[in-house]
Amino acid sequence: MAHDLAGGLTGWDLEGFHNGGDTECWRRLGAHRVTVWDDDRGSISGTRFAVWAPNARQVRVNADFNWWTGDQMELIAGSGVWGLFVEGVGDGALYKFSIQDQNGEWHEKVDPMAFFAEQAPSNASIVYTSRYAWGDDDWMRRRAEATPHASPMSVYEVHLGSWKRGKTYLELAEELVEYVTYMGYTHVELLPVTEHPFEPSWGYQVTNYFAPQSRLGRPDEFRHLVDRLHQAGIGVILDWVPGHFPKDDWALGRFDGTALYEHADPRQGEHKDWGTYIFNYGRNEVKSFLVSNALYWVTEFHIDALRVDAVASMLYLDYSREEGEWVPNVYGGRENLEAIDFLRYVNRHLYARVPGVVMIAEESTSFAGVTKPVDAGGLGFGFKWNMGWMNDSLRYIEHEPIHRQYHHNLMTFAMVYAYSENFILPISHDEVVHGKGSMINKVPQDDWRKFATLRAFYSYMWSFPGKNLLFMGCDFGQRREFTESESLEWWVCDLWGHNGLQSLVRDLNEIYRAHPALWSLDSDPAGFEWINADDAGQNTFSFVRKDASGQMIACVSNFSSEPWEKLRIGLPKAGVWSEILNTDSALYDGSGAFGNLGRIVAVADPYLGKPASATVVAPPLSSVWFRYEGPASDEELAAAAAAADEADETVVPSPVSPLVIEHPRPTGVLV
Repeated sequence: MAHDLAGGLTGWDLEGFHNGGDTECWRRLGAHRVTVWDDDRGSISGTRFAVWAPNARQVRVNADFNWWTGDQMELIAGSGVWGLFVEGVGDGALYKFSIQDQNGEWHEKVDPMAFFAEQAPSNASIVYTSRYAWGDDDWMRRRAEATPHASPMSVYEVHLGSWKRGKTYLELAEELVEYVTYMGYTHVELLPVTEHPFEPSWGYQVTNYFAPQSRLGRPDEFRHLVDRLHQAGIGVILDWVPGHFPKDDWALGRFDGTALYEHADPRQGEHKDWGTYIFNYGRNEVKSFLVSNALYWVTEFHIDALRVDAVASMLYLDYSREEGEWVPNVYGGRENLEAIDFLRYVNRHLYARVPGVVMIAEESTSFAGVTKPVDAGGLGFGFKWNMGWMNDSLRYIEHEPIHRQYHHNLMTFAMVYAYSENFILPISHDEVVHGKGSMINKVPQDDWRKFATLRAFYSYMWSFPGKNLLFMGCDFGQRREFTESESLEWWVCDLWGHNGLQSLVRDLNEIYRAHPALWSLDSDPAGFEWINADDAGQNTFSFVRKDASGQMIACVSNFSSEPWEKLRIGLPKAGVWSEILNTDSALYDGSGAFGNLGRIVAVADPYLGKPASATVVAPPLSSVWFRYEGPASDEELAAAAAAADEADETVVPSPVSPLVIEHPRPTGVLV
């Protein structure tokens, strides 16, 4: 033969793949347009196919260019990888691998490294070469210099297929970018865009780890969406799913007739809850595959952050299993040591390779050190979703206002552990599906109270330590639960209540981004100070957010349906505090009847441990924010002192230890 059948691929090229160190294995495996040298004809163009199937008797490429009859592939010596160069084949060719196992049975499989795939229910892999020219150089330069923990992060979580159902990547590059820019979010987080045939899985059952879903367009069209978001100053977070994969017989499962990517033992290799396989994290080739996949998205698609799904299911061998249904580790424990090693590997590698990248864990247990650096014994994530805060705060607002006083510490407990990790506060898709009810319908009583409570809650969330995440539709109070089969209820945005809530979220983002006190010290106790954490009798919470330059914002939330018109609060400084937010404003469809006339004046009269105090109006079911402006005039101080003499005394109950309140164990596994 005048040229190499494997297209120049050798066992040396694959050494890193087998020792777990090839973190760009998509460049060697899969389908690639290449040019080879033929001794008789010179340079010849075509496509090189390569697939790892070490236990196969033989492998063929079944494709449209051979009428699906199969071209025999060559086993590259000592590699377990089969290769074939096919002259004249270019982009757009449809193909699959036909694999004969050791029992002589044939299995038709899609390419694990395919960059593009047919739309479901078809599933052939497609030869694809990106020709995209990026226009986000300025964003990428700024990203490399960014300090995420000390930067604002207000995340809009999106399921692309149902944000506006039927829209393509190209259409979303206009309409989604316009909406996110208008609303003032700093980031979008995309539910998995990796190819998945079963739409109701929302992308969490991935069959093609290297291919964006083709329902919405071609891979370069997805690149265009990311590019347009970056050019608009919006970061892109992508949900990544290394925790499991589906059992579709044409995908990764039992790839060459054996458990290649997964554990063979169902006690280690199967998720009962989801009906899926679990990756064998201890296998070097699987490490190369998964770490390469993470690097692929952040380099080839300029993704700024990966949010790793279901980390708890990876960390524990007994996750959602009964006694006798799991295999202990070598020390007899329940921790999945191989998965822990893998997570440390992928986090360490991406942070080293891609300046400015962020890794985020959805981790629902009390596993220690999720966001601690790997060299300090942690897992190495940049952020962790605060599932405890989410569960507690939602339980609080689901109570009638009169009953909230008995569950007050549900809203304050998160400060006990607020600085144990770098947190994101998530109100995600998981909170508005499967009978949990939409955000607006979690709140009891009539529509006025529902919308007012949600406005107060979002304001409390935006001012609390931690970055913010809100799922699409929650920002305008969609009434029905999320479903992937329908678009959001955009028509309600013009209605009373919905429009006001949406306007509030827009203003929250604007005020938040403009004030470093609300985000620059999220991971530092110096950025937060309680004013009053114990006012259970009046359902109020008050605290001060601060930055390193001295900016201070006092945040007061009233979850009672009663207005407190003469509420006395302690403050860290006497002087003028301007009212920069009042969620009861008529602008947000509030009553417009209660406010502080734009400012309060604090006098040097100590109260509840603070050197100064002021009298404020706290409207019913609302939040008000005050920014410190500086010293007040003598006349202002005199008037404020007179008003303070008439102020209502805040009810201060006997302190209750947050460690003995009603508070659930972390979800996910028994701890």
